[in-house]
Amino acid sequence: MTPVPVAGRAPLSPLGLGFLVVASTGWGLNFPIMKFLLTEWPPLSSRGLCGVVGAIALGLVAVARGQPLRVPDGMWTRLALVSTLSIGGWVASMGLALIWLRASEAAVLGISIPVWVALVAWPVLGERVSLPRALALGVALAGIAALIGGGGLDASLGKLPGILFALAGALCVGLGTVLTKFFKLAMPPLSLAAWQLAIAGVLIEQPQLAALSQFGWASMIYMTLIQFCLCYVCWFAALERLPAATASIGTLLVPVVGVLAAAAMLREPLSTSDIAALVVTFAAVAVALRT
Repeated sequence: MTPVPVAGRAPLSPLGLGFLVVASTGWGLNFPIMKFLLTEWPPLSSRGLCGVVGAIALGLVAVARGQPLRVPDGMWTRLALVSTLSIGGWVASMGLALIWLRASEAAVLGISIPVWVALVAWPVLGERVSLPRALALGVALAGIAALIGGGGLDASLGKLPGILFALAGALCVGLGTVLTKFFKLAMPPLSLAAWQLAIAGVLIEQPQLAALSQFGWASMIYMTLIQFCLCYVCWFAALERLPAATASIGTLLVPVVGVLAAAAMLREPLSTSDIAALVVTFAAVAVALRT
């Protein structure tokens, strides 16, 4: 087995960074889209159905490209655990969080992922966080905290359930990210993504095939083909090529995209302080990825 590289020392794969940017951008755009879809479908119905359809699509693509879908012996339990955490926990928690939160608030709160990854990856994977990267991560999280304050998010009783669901989703992704690398799920990215989406989608699916508007169908298509298919394939491909801590820090771009997209698509407020915090967060991510 190839030893796990130490964060901050191993050269970063440009291809892995490219996959990471695609995944983070697609996930950021998904927050306002998912918020809109909640006006037409319950949160678990829309998310679960998209996951199941996405899994079938990815499975067909994997077969067409000659990639095996067979799960290696002894890996089912690990695959089920990682799928439940990384996708099932995230999808269900964030879908529910958006009932109480604006899209921008959910995007910001949900991406505390690097904190959980850094805390777990050090003892489990031996990925030590270098001082420059730790400082960059701290600056990025400070920028996110400023975004929360600038958007007027407070821990009121009315929003508390959404805050807790968002943080729970981020914790699930953090644990799942570390366990994905720890268990060394030796499958091609397409096959791995297909199985994880299938397992997680079945767990949270509650089909309610009520009529959707044209925008609702467009949202469902985006969530299925981009958010689930493209983004998760890119995420697993990035995770194969990058340290877990680096990949998780890169996802801090998600709230940047999410806040800007929510302002443009849903007319959610975007103040000068929000823009400044976004710039700080983006700069910190760039520094973290270079250290």
